[in-house]
Amino acid sequence: MTVPYTPPRAAATGAQEFRDAMALLAAPVTVITTVDGDGRPRGFTASSVTSVSLDPPLVLVGIARGSSCHQPLLEQGGFVVNVLGARHGALARRFATTGADRFAGGEFEPWPGRGLPYLPDASVLLRCTLADVVPAGDHDLLLGSPAEVCTNGSSGALVWYQRGFHVPVQTSQERTAAIRVA
Repeated sequence: MTVPYTPPRAAATGAQEFRDAMALLAAPVTVITTVDGDGRPRGFTASSVTSVSLDPPLVLVGIARGSSCHQPLLEQGGFVVNVLGARHGALARRFATTGADRFAGGEFEPWPGRGLPYLPDASVLLRCTLADVVPAGDHDLLLGSPAEVCTNGSSGALVWYQRGFHVPVQTSQERTAAIRVA
């Protein structure tokens, strides 16, 4: 039996409908770090990070133009993508909170020879040079060229899905599932 295809009905999309739809897209949780012109560490939690190209290697980071990290990222010309692991939920919240002392926990160290702050126990670290900036609505898309890549295979990545943190897990008898992280 063949079921005919029926396209969805067109509907107006407002900001809330768009947010609700995007909540259904799982995304890695990252903290993007750099330093400002005075050498002070700057950073924010980002879920809009993705690979763009393998040749040359490029990653994309979305940042609101109104973010306090926007100008330092453009001026510095370099940043670190810290892919967070299961144990980093509180850190992700702190870096997503406006007005919080984001580096108060002392978890970050300066990248040797570069000074950019990085999280030593992150699941993945990408030290990037800024390759391009593409305006997109109220955000800029930063294209970064990874100069150094470090992985920590012992830590699963933290993901953002349906407005909460989750960790993909694999057991010997089950397929990958997600569990909520407190």
